[in-house]
Amino acid sequence: MSIFVPESPGLLLAANSTIPTMLKQILAKIPRKSTKSNPTYSDGNNSTTTDVNNNGSFTNTCNVISSRLNVVKKMSSSIFPTSGNNNDMIQPHLPFKDVQNSDKLKLLISKLNLCSKIYDFNDQDKDITSKDQKRQILIEILDFLVSESIKLSEPAMSAICRMCGANLFREFPPKPNGCSPRGESEDDDLWFDPAWTHLQLVYEILLRFVSFSSLDPKTAKLYIDHSFLLKLLNLFDSEDPRERECLKSVLHRIYGKFMVHRPFIRMGVSNIIYKFVFETEKHNGIAELLEIFGSVISGFALPLKKEHKIFLLKALIPLHKPKSIGVYHHQLTYCVVQFIEKEPKLTSVVINGLLKYWPVTNSQKQLMFLSELEELLELIRTDEFEKIMVPLFRRISCCLDSYHFQVAERAHFLWNNEHIHHLIMCNRQVIMPIVFSSLQRNSNNHWNRTVLNLTQNVMKMFHEVDEQLVVSCQGKFEEDKSATTAVAERRRLTWEHLEEVAGGGGGGGGGFRLPVVGSVSGLEKSGATCVVSC
Repeated sequence: MSIFVPESPGLLLAANSTIPTMLKQILAKIPRKSTKSNPTYSDGNNSTTTDVNNNGSFTNTCNVISSRLNVVKKMSSSIFPTSGNNNDMIQPHLPFKDVQNSDKLKLLISKLNLCSKIYDFNDQDKDITSKDQKRQILIEILDFLVSESIKLSEPAMSAICRMCGANLFREFPPKPNGCSPRGESEDDDLWFDPAWTHLQLVYEILLRFVSFSSLDPKTAKLYIDHSFLLKLLNLFDSEDPRERECLKSVLHRIYGKFMVHRPFIRMGVSNIIYKFVFETEKHNGIAELLEIFGSVISGFALPLKKEHKIFLLKALIPLHKPKSIGVYHHQLTYCVVQFIEKEPKLTSVVINGLLKYWPVTNSQKQLMFLSELEELLELIRTDEFEKIMVPLFRRISCCLDSYHFQVAERAHFLWNNEHIHHLIMCNRQVIMPIVFSSLQRNSNNHWNRTVLNLTQNVMKMFHEVDEQLVVSCQGKFEEDKSATTAVAERRRLTWEHLEEVAGGGGGGGGGFRLPVVGSVSGLEKSGATCVVSC
């Protein structure tokens, strides 16, 4: 066996120093065994150790996921609160004094949710305990809202509106076809809602809610929206006068608080009036709606918007047409007067509207119209008066000699008003010839002594101001009376002549045949002449 011996000792030293370096590089390239290898590919003790490590890692991962889910849940509950979360809600039967201040709003929401349940009050013996319990909770809620100066959260606002809507918004039974709207003498037939013990408290809670000084309209309008307001307006048709009174207060507060809703409320009220006047003539809340609008109109800015003038012309003036005007005439007159005070040049337009709907046969409505007319004439300017004085006093002249003595009295009372008396006397050349014939007929043969005395007083006023005009009108009245008498006499003689001709038709048995309309042949054959003045 031969051994290789290097020729040079330097080469041997270089080889010895290079080998360890090469071994290190080779070992570094070999892949090392992972301590976290798959347990399927492990055995013995290494497998047990690896399983323990993996189980610990899995447990830590689950804890991290669970903690993150809890964070997400807390964030979602703060953004989208739910009333059904039993962990956050408090038992509604607890009194407010027994919970901390931080939990009072949660308790309030819990009580509101409980009060959203509706009970049948048509059966007084059903759910008596539950009804009493709900009433007590409603009282607690109202006392809390009145006594505590709190700032309501959005979940609390939502719960209040939801509870009020559940209790208040309901459909009224349809009115029978023969049922007329409320009249002047229907106080004995008033209907009261059997659920008023609950409804009254709900209305007071809603009124307190919209009256909160800390209530932000921008936030609250998300819950008191157009749908809420429309359903609220529909409740004015309730037959219970107590409910309409509460609605009036609530709507007035909402109109003042939520400026963004004012146009919608005005439009909703206009639609109710349109339907009442032109379709059904059946609605129980017109008086209350007009009472609200009386204060609304007084706040209109000048000059009046076109929308407001349309409301006057298309809604308020046609309200003089229905037969049930006596229910709301006082409020209607106030609204009309508010418009005239805002813009006096509308007076002639309003009076022409009254003349359009003037009642000819209804004496009670005539009294109301005369009363309203006096209020309008007190505000009218001279130039506006001159536009309407001829048609106006033709109508007043018919009232002066009315057989209904109260109507005649009320028409004469216009002369007692100082402003109206001044307008009449300034335009006596036009007005006196129109009313003189009615005054003269009253002086001659009116059956009521009071009317007779009032007529004499009016005639005396005209005599004192312009006696010559009175004499002239007297002469014209006598001429017209003579002409009327002559025409009546001719008509009487003509009918007598026709009766004689008809009765003496001769022996032919045919007698006298009345002439066919549009033909005079019958009169020509009989020798009669038609002298009737038509």
